[in-house]
Amino acid sequence: LPVTDLSLVVLIGATGSGKSTFARKHFKPTEVISSDYCRGLVADDENDQSASRDAFEVLHHIAGKRLAAGRLTVVDATSVQAEARRRLVQLAREYDVLPIAIVLDMPEEVCAERNAARPDRAGLPRAVIQRHRRDL
Repeated sequence: LPVTDLSLVVLIGATGSGKSTFARKHFKPTEVISSDYCRGLVADDENDQSASRDAFEVLHHIAGKRLAAGRLTVVDATSVQAEARRRLVQLAREYDVLPIAIVLDMPEEVCAERNAARPDRAGLPRAVIQRHRRDL
């Protein structure tokens, strides 16, 4: 996937849309910062939504350090809300790098099937996917 060497790539999509799979296929593991992973760092549970504020502080801190060092950085988070995207664009501007959005707009049914196949997301309410797709 051709992207500039120094950019902030933001993967955008509902839960189950394939963001993490896309990231694994197209970027080095060290280039990708996952909000789920950051949640796990601060709460020992990648699905603990109550840890999201702290997790995103960690995510933005790591992204800033990578961008300051001149490294391609990929954010793997839903980023379906405009405010979440604005904060990432602001971070890119702060380090004078190109923000790139890659939107994975998958049908609701595909997202639901993928979540059902994940043991940690099997009970995820369909309304969460619907809200993500609506916010997108």
